[in-house]
Amino acid sequence: MQRSLRAARPAAQAAGIGPGGAFAKRMLASRWFYVMMLPGICYYLVFHYMPMGGLLVAFKHYSLADGIWRSPWAGFANFRTVFGSPDFPVILRNTLLISVYRVVFNMLPDVLLALMLNEVRVRWFKRFVQTITYGPHFLSWVIIYGIAFSFFAPESGLVSMLFRSMGWGSVNVLAEPDLFRPLLIVTDIWRNTGYGAIIYLAALATINPELYEAAVVDGAGRLRQMWHVTLPGIRDVFVLLLVIRIGHIMDAGFEQVYVFLNARVNSTGDIIDTWVFRRGLEQLDYSVAAATGFFKSFVGLALVLGANRLAKKIGGSGIW
Repeated sequence: MQRSLRAARPAAQAAGIGPGGAFAKRMLASRWFYVMMLPGICYYLVFHYMPMGGLLVAFKHYSLADGIWRSPWAGFANFRTVFGSPDFPVILRNTLLISVYRVVFNMLPDVLLALMLNEVRVRWFKRFVQTITYGPHFLSWVIIYGIAFSFFAPESGLVSMLFRSMGWGSVNVLAEPDLFRPLLIVTDIWRNTGYGAIIYLAALATINPELYEAAVVDGAGRLRQMWHVTLPGIRDVFVLLLVIRIGHIMDAGFEQVYVFLNARVNSTGDIIDTWVFRRGLEQLDYSVAAATGFFKSFVGLALVLGANRLAKKIGGSGIW
């Protein structure tokens, strides 16, 4: 057997179908797929990988006049500045809390809405609900803040006026530290739930209808079908989105927080990104801002690797 394999190997190499030849053959056969991939590859190279050279700023005393290469090295001094700042524990706690709240409270409404829409049999009503629910996703956070202000403004807000008319006094939701995080989560749910449900609806469309037919034959009702067929059918998608969200747990939503933030809620609303924005762009301390971004990226990478490994151990599926 081994003698025949050794005899066949030179013949295959002579015919040009060795390891290198087979690889070239597959590349040639799939050349149009690689051509279609080329714009995406170029995008990631130009906008994601080449800017990684800017991470050198985190290890230098960067100045605009000297540029990246001529600025003097600082070693880990910028990281010591970040971790030694009295604001760092506060912004780290706020970032983690807001991000965890988003993961815990924002993923389940997407699934629930998708399951409810999947049970709707009237097509026009289903399309109408989808349009109404994912429409807010296309509104900017500035507009959403304007809507929230019209409801919760201390003097002219509808909710504030209702409270005063009921004799309950006035409440300033936008400037109340204890209500700032719930306000962020509620507005984020309102804006993104309908759009997030689209992903699960697409996953539900790929479930084999024969599984539901078999469940009906076995006497399963709607709830049993949902538990034994529907939920396992979208489990992999849920795990995938969960791993991705965990990887972005250090990104607590800069746009939303920056628009809603004010001086009275800094203790509960100031996050790493808003602190970096003030330190980097307002105070022109680019090195400290870059060091903070490097720290965020490192933590995000570690969380993605850990979450993917845990997901594969528990559920048997992950991103890779």
